[in-house]
Amino acid sequence: MSNSGATSTSNLAGRVFMPSELRFAAMPPLALYIHLPWCVRKCPYCDFNSHLAPQSQLREVAIQLEPKAVQSEHGFADSLPIELQRRYLNALVADLDQQLPKIWGRKLYSIFIGGGTPSLFAPELIDELLAAVRARFGMPQTGEITMEANPGTFEQARFEGFRKAGVNRLSIGVQSFSDSHLKALGRVHNSEQAIAAVRSAVALFDEVNIDLMYALPHQNVEQALADVAQAVALNSTHLSLYQLTMEPNTLFAAKPPPLPDDDTLVDIEEAVHKAAKQSGFEHYEISAFSKPGHRSQHNLNYWGFGDYLGVGAGAHAKISYSNRIERENRHRNPMAYMEEMEGAAQPLEVRTLAVKELPFEFMLNALRLVDGAPESWFVERCGRPLSDLQKPLNAALSKGLIEAQPGLFKPTELGFRFLNDVQQLFLVG
Repeated sequence: MSNSGATSTSNLAGRVFMPSELRFAAMPPLALYIHLPWCVRKCPYCDFNSHLAPQSQLREVAIQLEPKAVQSEHGFADSLPIELQRRYLNALVADLDQQLPKIWGRKLYSIFIGGGTPSLFAPELIDELLAAVRARFGMPQTGEITMEANPGTFEQARFEGFRKAGVNRLSIGVQSFSDSHLKALGRVHNSEQAIAAVRSAVALFDEVNIDLMYALPHQNVEQALADVAQAVALNSTHLSLYQLTMEPNTLFAAKPPPLPDDDTLVDIEEAVHKAAKQSGFEHYEISAFSKPGHRSQHNLNYWGFGDYLGVGAGAHAKISYSNRIERENRHRNPMAYMEEMEGAAQPLEVRTLAVKELPFEFMLNALRLVDGAPESWFVERCGRPLSDLQKPLNAALSKGLIEAQPGLFKPTELGFRFLNDVQQLFLVG
């Protein structure tokens, strides 16, 4: 993580702040998130801003009629017409141009291309997109550029094209290596495709992240451990281990599948975490494990309350200015987003964070870090004194939810178990 402004924290700490005043010794690290919103299929558990690719609508009908025939296909990359990809790319570039005045003089720390399924896009357009970003914002040669990929869209030539475009970290949404669990999750790939995609990625990319879900319908401990063992055997550098949850406005929320009971869930979670750590992965964030030296820098910036631009349909942003912090939201519908950008209008909802919101906003992210977050980050990245946190910190300490470590915010074992409750303590009415 960047320590931008760390040497000036002590200078700010002793100064008197006005109730609504923000003071920054330096701007936080700056990242860029790019949203590519189309998918081959909308998964029943997914509440992200994803939309069915045009050609996928025909496939969905075919899947209902003949599931095995369509599920065995390897090529879904033709689901998104190139003309639509080009139009969306032009909208993203127009969006980037409109962001320049907000961050003039600042360099990007990392880039993350998420979705949706970004690997539906042609590699040559990803190359153009990253070239447009570099031309406008600049970025260190060693900067992390992550792209999400779906095993169902895997083709060797496409992965090679993404690597040549400058992507150096691939995050693959495997979710499970079990065909029965993949079917229950509504995924378009099978275990064979997942293994082939990861093997190709490991050979091409510096960093490879495997996303796995646990506590799946009818899943037991042994099956969850088999998924982790397969991921480890494929030599990925990073594992993201997520519990399947029933999110509002999803098909699973309306028609919940049979999930493991609470005791089994606890057993599964403890087992997969232990297996990842015993395999040489460091547990550095609630859901994130990496081999030493391979942590996700882009995600660390989120958890450290750094700044990030967001472009694309439904993208979010957090940007610090000399006297305020703003959050931005863009139109979720990709067609509306493109129409807005073609009309040179910013499709934004902008909100300035109130000073009383900053303790909760900061702790919502920072308390997820297993090693804890330096207290200096609050001063540096919220522009406020530590005294703003004193009352909720004392409450958390008295309940045994945060460790009494000078200079560090870190939940206790009990605090991590009830993290939502700890975070809520910092929500000021």
